[in-house]
Amino acid sequence: MNSNLLDESIEGILQTVLEESPDVLLAVNPSAHVIEELVQVATEFEAELPTIRMLAAEQSLKTVMEDFIVASNAADLIDEDSLSLRVTDAELENSLLVTEDVVIALITAGDRVGGLTTADEDFVSASYDAYESLWEDAETFSLRTPPLTRVRTTLKEDISPEAESDFNHVLNSLETARGDGDGLDEVTISLLVAAKNEALLYDISKWGEDVGIASKATFSRTKTKLEDMGLIGTEKVPIDVGRPRLRLKLADDRLQSANTDQLASVAQSILN
Repeated sequence: MNSNLLDESIEGILQTVLEESPDVLLAVNPSAHVIEELVQVATEFEAELPTIRMLAAEQSLKTVMEDFIVASNAADLIDEDSLSLRVTDAELENSLLVTEDVVIALITAGDRVGGLTTADEDFVSASYDAYESLWEDAETFSLRTPPLTRVRTTLKEDISPEAESDFNHVLNSLETARGDGDGLDEVTISLLVAAKNEALLYDISKWGEDVGIASKATFSRTKTKLEDMGLIGTEKVPIDVGRPRLRLKLADDRLQSANTDQLASVAQSILN
C-alpha cells in the first residue's frame, strides 16, 4: 500500500488495511470513533484477521466500551485471540495504523477523512519497533463485558430460543446500547425480552449474573424501575418450597402490540 487514502470513511480505510493481510496491526492512539469502527469492521470481516493490538487512552476505551454492542463484540474478538486492548498515558500526538509494511496517519478535516500513508522501509521499521515497545510496556485494559456469542448461546439454553431470537432483533435495531438516553442498556433489553417471552425474573436475573451482564440486584432494581413506569408487570408463580417467583410480562399496550424490532424504540419513547 503506497498511496494515500483520501476522502474515505474510517470504515473504508480500516477495511483496506485489513485486506492487506498484515500479521499484526497496531492501532495507536485511536479516537473513540476509530475504536468503534475498528471493532465493527473486524467483527464483520470475513477473511482471517491479523493480530490487532489497540493502544489507546484509558478514558477513550472506557467511554466506548460503555456501549454494550461495541463492548460485547470486542469481547468476542478478544475471546478469539484476534484483539488485545492496552492503555497508555503517553502523550501521543497522532492516531496511527501501523503494520510491518506501512504507517498510516488518520487525519480528520471537518467531515473528510484521510489516511496519509508511508511505506518507507526505514521509517516504517523504526515506527513499528517504537510502538511495539510501547505496547509491551502498556497495561492491559480490563473489559468486563461478556462476549456476545456467549450471551446469545446461554440465553438460548437458559431461557429459550425465542428469547435469544428476540434479543438479537432488539440489539440489531439499536445503534448503541448505553442506557443514557441514547439506547437502552443491556439489563433493560434483557428484561424486556424476558417479559415478552413471559420468563421468570429469577431465571433471567440468574442468567444475567452467571454470564456476566450484571448482578441479580441490578436486574431487580431495573425491574422495579420498569414496573414503576408501567413497561412491565409481574405475576406470582407458586413453587413447591419457598416464596413464589415472579413471571414477567409486558404491561404497556404499545409494547404488547409492537414488533420485536420496534420494541426498543417504543420502550425508549416511553422511558423518555
